[in-house]
Amino acid sequence: MLISEDKLEKILVGGGYIQKVDFDMAKTLSQKENISLDKILVEKGLIQDEVLGKLVAEAGGYRFAKLKKAHIDDISPKLLRYIPKTTAFAQQAIVFSEEGGVLKVATTNPSNHNFFKMLERKHGKRVEAFYVTDFDLDQALRRYRGNITTEIDALVEEFQKDPQTGEECIVQLVNLILDYGYTTLSSDIHIEPLTTNTIIRYRQEGVLQQAIQLPKELHTRVCSRIKILSRLRTDEKEAAQDGRFSYKVRGIEIDFRVSIMPTTEGENVVMRIIMQRGRRFELQDLGLSDADMKKVKKNAHKPYGLIVSAGPTGSGKTTSLYALLQLINYPEVNIMTIEDPVEYEIERVRQVQVNPAKEITFPKGLRSIVRQDPDVIMIGEIRDKETGDIAVNSAMTGHLVLSTVHANDAATVFSRFFEMGAKPHLVSASINAAIAQRLTRKICDECKESYPLSEEEKEILHEEPILADTIKRISGIGDINKLRLHRGKGCKFCKDTGYTTRTAIFEVLEATEEIREMIAKNQPVDTIRNKAIEQGMTTMLEDGIKKLLAGSITFEELRRATKT
Repeated sequence: MLISEDKLEKILVGGGYIQKVDFDMAKTLSQKENISLDKILVEKGLIQDEVLGKLVAEAGGYRFAKLKKAHIDDISPKLLRYIPKTTAFAQQAIVFSEEGGVLKVATTNPSNHNFFKMLERKHGKRVEAFYVTDFDLDQALRRYRGNITTEIDALVEEFQKDPQTGEECIVQLVNLILDYGYTTLSSDIHIEPLTTNTIIRYRQEGVLQQAIQLPKELHTRVCSRIKILSRLRTDEKEAAQDGRFSYKVRGIEIDFRVSIMPTTEGENVVMRIIMQRGRRFELQDLGLSDADMKKVKKNAHKPYGLIVSAGPTGSGKTTSLYALLQLINYPEVNIMTIEDPVEYEIERVRQVQVNPAKEITFPKGLRSIVRQDPDVIMIGEIRDKETGDIAVNSAMTGHLVLSTVHANDAATVFSRFFEMGAKPHLVSASINAAIAQRLTRKICDECKESYPLSEEEKEILHEEPILADTIKRISGIGDINKLRLHRGKGCKFCKDTGYTTRTAIFEVLEATEEIREMIAKNQPVDTIRNKAIEQGMTTMLEDGIKKLLAGSITFEELRRATKT
C-alpha cells in the first residue's frame, strides 16, 4: 500500500470517513486473509473505491487518476508495447495515454522512480505517474489479454475442436462471464437463449448491455455449469429453479443469486451479483436537496418512529434505506433487518432473509426480531396488514423502523396503510416521515451541451400548463420559450447514450402536528399533500425541475420520472 496503515487510520478514522471499530475489523481481516487493507475496506463497502484512492494519493503527494471504461478501452496495442506484459504485471503499471511525447502511467506504486526512469531512458519520452486503485489497475491490465469477446471466442474455438473433452473450457467460460460481471460493477447477468444463439447481457446503472454472444450449442453446457455451482438439479430442465453460490474474485468472495426459468428456446438464467464494491450508499450521493437532507437526517436520528420510502419497483427505495442504515450504524446501536432479498451485507447489521420454505415470512420474522432487543428495524417491504401492524406497533414502542411501500407520492403513503387495515390514529402517531422518489438518468458530463427548447418541447409545455408554470416559477424566466436546457451529445464515455450513472428526484413529507391530526381524521390525500406543500415540502416535480435547470437531467427524463 502507498501509505502506512497508521497513516491510513488517521486519515479515515480521524477524518470521519469510517468508524474505528470498522477500521480495526478490516485490519484484522486483512492480516488473516493476507489481502491489502485498502482492498478490504472497499470490498466490505466501508468506503467507496474512488474516495479512498483520492485520499491515499493526496496523502502520498501523488496525482490520482480515475480510469473510466472509456479510458481503458483507449489503451491501444501501441501503448501496451511500451511496457511488456510480464513487466506490467510485476511492476503493477500500464501506459494508459500518450500526449505530446509524455507517457502517462497508471500504477499502484507511483514511488517506483527507478522503473519510471528506466522507461524514460528506453523510450526517450518523459513519464508521468498517476496513482490508481487496485481495482482500476486490474481492469486496465486486462487489456494485455484482449477484450472479453476475444477471450470468449478463443474458448469457444477450443471447445468446438473437441466437445467431448471441453469441460475445462466451459468452466473457464463461466468464470470469465462471472469475472466480467464483477469488474464492470454489474448488478445482474442475463444468459438468454435465442433461436440460433445465446446472448449474455449485463445490467449496468440500471440498463442492460449486451456483451457476449455464444453458439446455441453451448447454452445447455453453460446452464449445467451454473446449476452445479448453485447445487441445483442438472437433469431438471422443465421447471423453474432458484439457488445461489459464492465465487472468489481476486481473493474476495462474491455471492451470486441464481434464477433459472424454462422458456420456448431453452433455460433463461439471471444471476444477481451481491457485492459490496461500489455499493457504499452515502446519503449525500442520492440526490437529496440540502433542505430534504436536513429533514431525513433529523428523522433518522430520532429514537423511535417510522420512516417510509415510497415509489414503484425499481425507483431506488431500498438504496435509500441502506443509506439511512449507514448513517446510523454505530457500534452502540443494534440494527436488524428482514429483507426479500438481502441486497448486500452491512457490517454489524443482523440481516434476515425471507424464506417461506423455512416459515420465515415478514410477519413471523418481525415477531422474532422484536424479541432480539433491536434499536432499529428495517423491513424490506410492507405489503399486508399483519406486517403493517407490527411495524406501526414497533415504531410506537421505542424502535426506529424503516420500510418501503408501493405508493405514487409521499402523501399517498398514509392511505396505503389505511388500505392494508391500519387504524388512522396509530398511523398518525407512528409515521415520522414519508420519502417518495423516482430514479432518473444523469446527463454525461463529458459531452453535455446547452440547447434552446425544441418545437416539440415547446408544444409539450403548451399542453401541460402546470409543468410550464412550475418551470417559469422556479427558473424566474418570464418567457419560457427562451429557456435553455441541457442534454448529452453522446461520446465514448457514455457509449453514445448521452447519460452516465443515475440520480433520483425526491419529496420528503414530515409528519408535523397539523399533518398528524389530518392523518388521524383520515383526511383526503390531496388535502394532506397541499398542507405539506404549504409547510414547505418540495414535490418530486419541483425537485426534478431544479435538477433539470441545474443541467443534471434532461427534459425527457423529467417527464418520464414525474408522469404517474
